[in-house]
Amino acid sequence: MTLGRTGLVVSAAGLGCGGHSRLGQRHGATFDESVGVVQRALDLGVTFIDTARAYGTEEIVGTALKGRRDGVVVSSKSQVYSGDGSDVTAAAFRASVELSLKRLMLECIDVFHLHGVRLSQYDHCLNELVPEMLRLRDEGKIKFLAISEAFAGDPGHEMLQRAVDDSCWDVMMVGFNVLNPTARDRVFAVTRQSNVGILIMFAVRRALSQPEALRRVLADLVERGEADAASVDLDDPLGFLVRPDEEGAARSVVEASYRFARHEPGAHVVLTGTGNLGHLEQNVRSITGPSLPTADLDRLRELFGHVDSVSGN
Repeated sequence: MTLGRTGLVVSAAGLGCGGHSRLGQRHGATFDESVGVVQRALDLGVTFIDTARAYGTEEIVGTALKGRRDGVVVSSKSQVYSGDGSDVTAAAFRASVELSLKRLMLECIDVFHLHGVRLSQYDHCLNELVPEMLRLRDEGKIKFLAISEAFAGDPGHEMLQRAVDDSCWDVMMVGFNVLNPTARDRVFAVTRQSNVGILIMFAVRRALSQPEALRRVLADLVERGEADAASVDLDDPLGFLVRPDEEGAARSVVEASYRFARHEPGAHVVLTGTGNLGHLEQNVRSITGPSLPTADLDRLRELFGHVDSVSGN
C-alpha cells in the first residue's frame, strides 16, 4: 500500500525496533541475533522498518540492511528534549539526525520523526525544530517529516489533536488498539482527509498479550466507570473474540488485536516489535489477516469505543 501522501510503497506490517524488546536487546540477544530478526522480517515481506536514536537499534538496522536497502522504507526518530529536560535546540537536533544517518549507514532517512512529543512541547517543535527538519529535507538528508506521540502518557491524543491542524506533517505515529480506539475520531477523522501517512503503535502491548494484565486494566476501567461490569467478563474480557473453530474469527487475543488495528480506515502500517523469530512470523501473519467479523467490531465499539484513559501498556 501507499503511505499516505508520501507516495512510499510499504507493507501493512512494519517492524518496530523499540518497545519492550528492542529486537531482543533488552532480553539478552546478541547484536547478530537482533540483526537476524530484521533480516527475517525482510524475508517475510516487511518493507517498513522503524527505529530511533533512543532505542539503541539504529546500528543493528543499518547492518541488517547492507545489500538489502532497495524497496525498504526506513523510519527513525530523535527526542525533542535534552537529558536535563530542556528543549533540544535546532543545532542539537541536526547533530542527532547526522548521528542517526551515520549509525544507519544511510545518506537519507525516508521518514524522520520528532519522538514522543507532548502537548507542552509542541510549540517548540513547530517553531524551532520543524524549520530545521525542512532544511534537512532540502539537503536530502530526510525525505518526509513525521511526529510521534507519547501515547502512554497522552492516551487521549491531546498533542496530535493539535498537530493534525498543521500541514507540515507527512506521517504520524499514533497509539491505537482495541482498548483505546479514540484516535479514530480524534486523529484519523482529520488525517484521512489530508492523506497523512499513519503508523499504528501499541496495537498489542502488555494488556493485550498477558491475560492477568488485561484483567487488571479492565478492573480499573470498571472502578472508574469507564467500563460496565455487567457487559464484560472480568475473568476473560476479550475471550469473545477468540473462536478458533469459526471461519473468519480470531484464534487469539493478540491476533484479533493486530487485525483490528490493520483494518482501521486511515491506518497504513501496523508496527510489531519482538526479538523472537516465531513471534515475528505469527504477528506478521496476524497483521496480514482479514478484518474481524462485523459483530466483533460492533461489540468492541460498544465496550471500549469511548475509552481514552489507557494505552494498553
